[in-house]
Amino acid sequence: MMRAIAIDDEPPALEIISHFCKKSELVHFEKGFTDPEEGLRYMKKFPVDLLFLDINMPGTNGIEILKRIENRPLVIFITAYGQYAVESYSLDAVDYLLKPFSEERFMKAVGKARDYMQLGINSLAQHGFFFVRADYSLIKINIHEIRYIEGLDDYLKIHLENNQMVVTRMTLKNILEKLPANAFVRVHRSFIVPLGKITSVKNKMIRLGETEIPLGNTYEEDFFKAIGTLNNGSTIA
Repeated sequence: MMRAIAIDDEPPALEIISHFCKKSELVHFEKGFTDPEEGLRYMKKFPVDLLFLDINMPGTNGIEILKRIENRPLVIFITAYGQYAVESYSLDAVDYLLKPFSEERFMKAVGKARDYMQLGINSLAQHGFFFVRADYSLIKINIHEIRYIEGLDDYLKIHLENNQMVVTRMTLKNILEKLPANAFVRVHRSFIVPLGKITSVKNKMIRLGETEIPLGNTYEEDFFKAIGTLNNGSTIA
């Protein structure tokens, strides 16, 4: 069971986190802090596995607080402000919960933290890989080697560099939760692509080198929002 604390300047938020943790079999909630400095002192004396951390607090910022922690635990950011999402993932957060969040969404984030802990990794982005089950084994997937991901019912084909491919029993929704949110985007009911490997977009076809991936109508708006933040030399037509 993961040992956890929370730092949030709003006492009601701490009460909700404590309540949800008590309903989970994965987390032992030790203490909540409205004062970030008290939380930091506690973690220095009593290291924990998981930290629930608010971002926007009076006189300080959760992101800056996190940068001060030498031996970081797994971190789930909690905030009412969605604009911090990309930066939170760049700091290797396990997940990002936007207030008000449901019990179901909370449990999903905790489950992701448990998965990371079982694999012995504190963050996906920091280490640059994750594991999937294939051929009765755990297969390591290096994120930078992913060319695109193709969904086939309850199975995925993870297309990698050098024409390699891993087939695993998983849904696109599930694997998207394992990927850095600011680096991958779902573009079709059957495809996820890495934003950094897009070379051009034309007539609702996304080109990744010599490979073309269709852009589905349902995903078009989110896709163009995502690439609107990029400046990697891609040609968008």
